[in-house]
Amino acid sequence: MKITKLATMATGLFMALSVTAACGSSTKTVDKKGSDAGSAKGALIGVTMPTKSSERWIHDGDNLKASLEKLGYKVDLQYAENDIPTQVNQIENQITRGAKLLIIASIDGTALSTQLQEAADKKIPVIAYDRLLQKSPNVDYYATFDNYKVGVLQATSLLVGLGLKKEDGSDGTAKGPFNIEVFAGSPDDNNATFFYNGAMATLKPYIDKGTLVVKSKETDFKTVAILRWDPATAQKRMEDLITKAYTGGTKVQGVLSPYDGLSIGILSALKSAGYGTSGQPYPVVTGQDAELASVKSIMKGEQYSTVYKDTRQLAAVTVKMADTVLKGGKPEVNNTKDYNNGVKVVPSMLLQPVVVYKDNVQKTLVDTGYYTAQQLQ
Repeated sequence: MKITKLATMATGLFMALSVTAACGSSTKTVDKKGSDAGSAKGALIGVTMPTKSSERWIHDGDNLKASLEKLGYKVDLQYAENDIPTQVNQIENQITRGAKLLIIASIDGTALSTQLQEAADKKIPVIAYDRLLQKSPNVDYYATFDNYKVGVLQATSLLVGLGLKKEDGSDGTAKGPFNIEVFAGSPDDNNATFFYNGAMATLKPYIDKGTLVVKSKETDFKTVAILRWDPATAQKRMEDLITKAYTGGTKVQGVLSPYDGLSIGILSALKSAGYGTSGQPYPVVTGQDAELASVKSIMKGEQYSTVYKDTRQLAAVTVKMADTVLKGGKPEVNNTKDYNNGVKVVPSMLLQPVVVYKDNVQKTLVDTGYYTAQQLQ
């Protein structure tokens, strides 16, 4: 009888444990990389930004950190000051510390393959933030703006400034020819190629007809690219262009600049050459990122335009993407064909950029809360 009772008790205990285990496992979902939805809360997320020298990256980092922490995640936010070895070490440290997901805005999109493999080996998902991580299969998602369209908008704003187009897209009354120069972004940033391609596709018909004339004849991407988006390098190149191509009273009338920091350097070179007066106004100079100094410059009639990319929206999309992945879901994307990193097409979420001119600063930047009126004074 004792043996029978013991056997019955053991059977009951085994069944109870089995039911408990089954119930416990049914409440959890695991994604393809092994992320446990039940353990997402409080997980460490590593966020690496390229530099604090550009105002926009400070906004990006702050927005990401605040939004992720609001959802209950721990965040390790790092800035590498445009030094690749520093960013490498930061990502390796985040992996070592047990990060469950990485959000990376790279300095050089091709320089992190080893670290991305380390992340993959530990089943850590990776989201490329605004700059595509290249030549690695270990990139899960990409959050950015429509970078080709950014280039189209920059070139279009140049045409508007010269009077060849109107803001509504219709043709302007100007005939030209107009002397312009072309700048591009850093060759190690995949976005720079998209900006350049979009802009040049827009300008090429005008260049082919002779309506726009590149006096220096420098239009090749490798020639006009500015490594690390460095304003001082852009200023030096503009100074050299003025000396070489604008002698004998010839004036530059437009400059395609892909980034506000470069625009400030370009305007400095132009000012040193005598531009910026009533008798010799600045040429039409474009930009990108709606950085505060450049918006103020636009309002003063110096820089002509910038392309605004709301970093709050980009952070919100990326945070939603990260949260979904860590909870075992599949995040929303709207482009699965255009962003090939050399190994794979990375599923991407693209946001829409907006051109800012002097006449829409209030509506685009102040009314939306991106800047206050006091900041722009």
